[in-house]
Amino acid sequence: MLLHLLAWAIFLGLPLYFIKRWQIGKDFIWFYYISSLINGIIFYVNYLFLAPKFFFGKKKYRYYLSVLILIVCFYFVSDISNKLAFKYVSGTDQTVQTDRHPGEPGRIPPPGGGASLSRPGPPFRGMHRYNYAFTSLFLIFLSLGLRVLERNSQIEELQKETEKEKLNSELAFLKNQISPHFFFNTLNNIYSLISINAEDSQKAVLKLSKLMRYLLYESEQGKTMLSNEIDFMNNYIDLMKLRMSEKVNLSVTFPEKYEDRNIAPLLFVPFIENSFKHGISYREKSFINISMEVIKRSIIFKCVNSLQKGKENTYNDHNGIGLENVRKRLNLLFPGSHDLKINKSDNEFEIILEIRLD
Repeated sequence: MLLHLLAWAIFLGLPLYFIKRWQIGKDFIWFYYISSLINGIIFYVNYLFLAPKFFFGKKKYRYYLSVLILIVCFYFVSDISNKLAFKYVSGTDQTVQTDRHPGEPGRIPPPGGGASLSRPGPPFRGMHRYNYAFTSLFLIFLSLGLRVLERNSQIEELQKETEKEKLNSELAFLKNQISPHFFFNTLNNIYSLISINAEDSQKAVLKLSKLMRYLLYESEQGKTMLSNEIDFMNNYIDLMKLRMSEKVNLSVTFPEKYEDRNIAPLLFVPFIENSFKHGISYREKSFINISMEVIKRSIIFKCVNSLQKGKENTYNDHNGIGLENVRKRLNLLFPGSHDLKINKSDNEFEIILEIRLD
C-alpha cells in the first residue's frame, strides 16, 4: 500500500513541477488529472477485481472479455470527459469560426461556397484514440503483472510455512523416536545400578531429568544454543555408558572453547544413537569415536563406530532413526550449506557432517 501511495504522489505531483518550470498553461492540469483518474480506475479495476477473480480461474476467456469491455467503456468516458474539459477551459461551445479566405489553413469551405463552417470537438481526436489504446493496454499488463508477482510471493510464503511445519513434524518425529526406547533402556539400567551404587544412580537420574527437560521444553522452540546441544549429547553419552562393557573403547571429543551460536536441536544425536546401537558388542572388542570441531562459522561432526557382523544391513531399520530421515531434515534446515558424507566398510561405519552457519 505504501508503494502505491508513493507512486501516486509522484505521478500526481509531476504537473505542478512542469507548470512551475516550463510555465505550462493551467488547462494542462485539467486534461492530465482527468486522464489520470480514468487510468487509475482502469488499473485498480483490473488489479483488484478482474485479475484475482477471472485470470487465476480456469476460464480465462472471461478475463479477456471483461478487460475488453472495461477498455471500450472507459474510452467513451474518456472521450466525453475530454470534450467537457475542453469546453470548460476554452469557455466557449468549442466551435472554431474560420473567417479566413478559401484555401487558407484552418478554413473549412462550405459546400457550394458561402460562410465558413465550424469545426466541433477538441483537436487531435485520432491521436487521442491511439494514446488511450496504448495507455490502457499498458496499465492492464502492468496491473496484471503486479498481481501475478504478488500471488507468486504469497505462494512462496505458503511454501515456506509448509516447510516450517514439516520441519516441526520432523523434529517431533525425531524426539518421539529417541524418547521411548532410550528412556526405557535407561530406566532399566538405573534400576539395576541402584542396588550396586546409589550415588551413581542418583547422578544418572539427574542426567535423565536434564535430557527430558531439553526434549520437552528447550527443543520446542526450534532453535537452541550449541552449548546446550553439546551438554545434551554429553548427558546422553554418559547414560549410554551405563550398559557398556569393558570391551567397548569409547572416545568423545567436544570443543571446550568456541563461539556459541544458535542451531537447530537434535541434529547430531541420531548418529550417536545409531553408533551405540550398531557399534557395541558384548562378545568382541568394539569402538565408538565421536568428535566435534567448531571452526569459525562451520561445525564439523564425526562419528565412527565398529560395525558388528550381522548388522551391516540393519542400519536403517525401523527400530532406529533412519539416516534418510536425517538427510531430509538437514536438507530442509540447511539447503546448500551442509555436507553429509557416509563411509561404510565391512567392519566400520563413518559419518562426517559439516554445517556452515553463514
